[in-house]
Amino acid sequence: MELRVLRYFLTLAREENISRAAEALYITQPTLSRQLAELEEELGAKLFERGKRKITLTEEGLLLRRRAEEMVELEEKLEREFRARGENLAGVISVGAAEVRASGLLAAAIDRFRKKYPEVSFEIYSETADRTKERIDRGVLDLGLLVEPGDIEKYDFLRLGIPDRCGVMMRADHPLAEKESVSVEDLFGRPVIVNTRAEVRRFYRHALGEAYERLNVLASVDFNGNAAYFVEKGLACAVTLEGAMAQYASERLVFRPFAPALAQETYLVWKKYQPMSRAERAFIDEVTMLLPYKET
Repeated sequence: MELRVLRYFLTLAREENISRAAEALYITQPTLSRQLAELEEELGAKLFERGKRKITLTEEGLLLRRRAEEMVELEEKLEREFRARGENLAGVISVGAAEVRASGLLAAAIDRFRKKYPEVSFEIYSETADRTKERIDRGVLDLGLLVEPGDIEKYDFLRLGIPDRCGVMMRADHPLAEKESVSVEDLFGRPVIVNTRAEVRRFYRHALGEAYERLNVLASVDFNGNAAYFVEKGLACAVTLEGAMAQYASERLVFRPFAPALAQETYLVWKKYQPMSRAERAFIDEVTMLLPYKET
């Protein structure tokens, strides 16, 4: 399987039309059709449903698209790294970042680093922790900003010392907003949004006890942006981290921490036993020099 053919496949998946895809690739339609037919034969799977107006991906095609995107991205990353192996520190550092207070440290480190090494740029991805770990494992991401719980021990990591308080996102006019802190019992009978990740839900069950099981869960979400929308519409409160509130600052939304206090630690992680570029090593050193980081 050639990367060139995977690029053909991805172009057709994007354009949903054989004529437009061939035009974008500067090849003929018969050539593109033949290459993709050979790809289907090689994989032993039907990748496309060919309709009258557009071409759509089958279930097998959707799986291949995800894997092909990662393979092409990894190839491009490798090319950038080798182009950057000159005397000057250069290249691209890719980071998967959770919505946490430690994002401030990441921003400060990038600012300082870029002033020293202007030929290094950064790609920042806001992704779920599971997706970030998966992409680090595959070598597509260099670093991840993660919050416990999780399999942190499987990576090399820096403990950032910037815990995020756990609590509740709610509308400013919500009755509980009058309190300085809330207990899980305060949420009984009220619609609540929780995190989709099984690890996070286990964390809250362990920390909050049986009361957590009694919550009236309206929905579970993987991104706080979705939760903020529901909360702002007055449909529910959301169990979340204080750091997430900075991403969705609004006069209509407030955060109230849990009482007794509950917090989750944050880490910068990277894959074990993997050779690192000079830029990556230097950036990790930059982050280390900022510890312990104090927000301003």
